[in-house]
Amino acid sequence: MNYILIGINIVLLVAGQTLWKIGIVGKSLHGIKGAVLALFSPWVMAGIVLYVIATVVWIYLLSKLPLSLLYPLQSLAYVAAVVVAIFIFKEQVSVTRWIGVLVILLGAALVVK
Repeated sequence: MNYILIGINIVLLVAGQTLWKIGIVGKSLHGIKGAVLALFSPWVMAGIVLYVIATVVWIYLLSKLPLSLLYPLQSLAYVAAVVVAIFIFKEQVSVTRWIGVLVILLGAALVVK
């Protein structure tokens, strides 16, 4: 169950970041007014809600599992974000970044052993 919650936490974090990105694309963030308008975008607000939920899940997980296990596994959010970047934002990912993703995956695999 705890590993499922880690996965849910990762999905919530990446979904939140994705919503933030959608909410600020094309917006002018110059000055306080632009930043406040972007902050109150429905997309950004939805991302904040997901982050709040993720934080509640994270606090629960911290009460059940060692930080030395949880925090490295949270790095899988970086891997998921790369996938989102490719499929949702149509970003190109270099070979060097893919190597970094592989290193993260190997590190996570070592942590759970």
